[in-house]
Amino acid sequence: MTQQRVYYLLTAVSGFLFTFAFTLLLVFHVRVAGLSPVQLVLVGTVMEITFILGEVPTGVLADVRSRTLSVQLGLILIGLSLLLQGSLPVFGWILAAQVVWAIGYTFTSGAIEAWIADEVGEERLTHVFLRGRRCELTAMILGSLAAGVAGVLDLRLPMLLAGAGYVVLALVLMALMREPGFTPAAADGRLTFGQMRDTLTAGLRQARRRPLVRSFLLISLLAGLSGEAFDRLWTAHVLNSFTLPPTFGTTSPAAWFAAFAIVGQLIGLGANYAVERAGLTGNAHPAALLAVLTLLQVAGMAGLALAGSLWPAIGALWARDAARALAGPLESAWLNRGIDSSSRATVLSVNSQFDAIGQVAGGPPLGALAGRTSIPVALLCSAGLLAPVAVIFARLGRRANPT
Repeated sequence: MTQQRVYYLLTAVSGFLFTFAFTLLLVFHVRVAGLSPVQLVLVGTVMEITFILGEVPTGVLADVRSRTLSVQLGLILIGLSLLLQGSLPVFGWILAAQVVWAIGYTFTSGAIEAWIADEVGEERLTHVFLRGRRCELTAMILGSLAAGVAGVLDLRLPMLLAGAGYVVLALVLMALMREPGFTPAAADGRLTFGQMRDTLTAGLRQARRRPLVRSFLLISLLAGLSGEAFDRLWTAHVLNSFTLPPTFGTTSPAAWFAAFAIVGQLIGLGANYAVERAGLTGNAHPAALLAVLTLLQVAGMAGLALAGSLWPAIGALWARDAARALAGPLESAWLNRGIDSSSRATVLSVNSQFDAIGQVAGGPPLGALAGRTSIPVALLCSAGLLAPVAVIFARLGRRANPT
């Protein structure tokens, strides 16, 4: 099996498992664990602090030693975290599980993109990332459907089954993943602090000196400031503000939230096909398209906060999620083309770390604001924090050589 096909397998299976576990996670936090708005945001904040501490060291390890090993170890830790959380739905254990999950995620963050970029070449990255995202979205639809069925039986069941699935996926990838296009700094198999220091220094030098990388760091920071509270609070907003009618003979919110996720993923999948077929992704620097997609996300976030009834609110959420799903692979391909292979995972981890810093800085204040005023007020503030990203993309588009 070619490594490109292994990448599609990885994105599809991990996409299925992710949505299987996380489609109803916030419903689980609200209905089973009984978390308050502040606790919901605190869970995310603890996770993001762990990201900050772990992102760069794990990115350096991926560059120095092995990106495939980093991915496999990360998947195992993610699986164990889900098993822990599903088994012990208590606030303290949920916090502990989020720490384990975050450590696992830092091992995969940047390493997956850096691995496949070396294996397929930079000129094919946009196509590969977009197709990988389509594989992921298709599998996510199935994952959301499975979550709805399992969640009606028990809201803990999706996490437990997905946790086991992540461990199995890691074992399968041990037999399939290869990295012939990658030359590790620790070529002799011995890992030294000097090699790690040199790789970290090279990555930070790129982040400091290259305008494109600096711009993406600011974009990630703003996206983090905006995203943490929104992602943690929108489910509680829908549950608290609107009445979900009975469906398929049940009043469980699991069926509705699974349906919301499936329709949103179908919309994102259709947008992915339409944009690539229209030739809008051929530009190596898709700044204008990314600026438009950012504005669509802002409008969707504000629309959800301001909507007075269920379906306009969910329609706004679908618009936001579709725009974000399409923007992700375009941003990844553009950034990967602008950094050196030798420290690619490190730079990508630094970029992810800025997102985590933004989430830690933005999540608690907006969570507290939701507690003092209302969740819609916090959601509107989240939308406002994302709006400057569109301006940054527009400015990048006006530069002759943004790299």
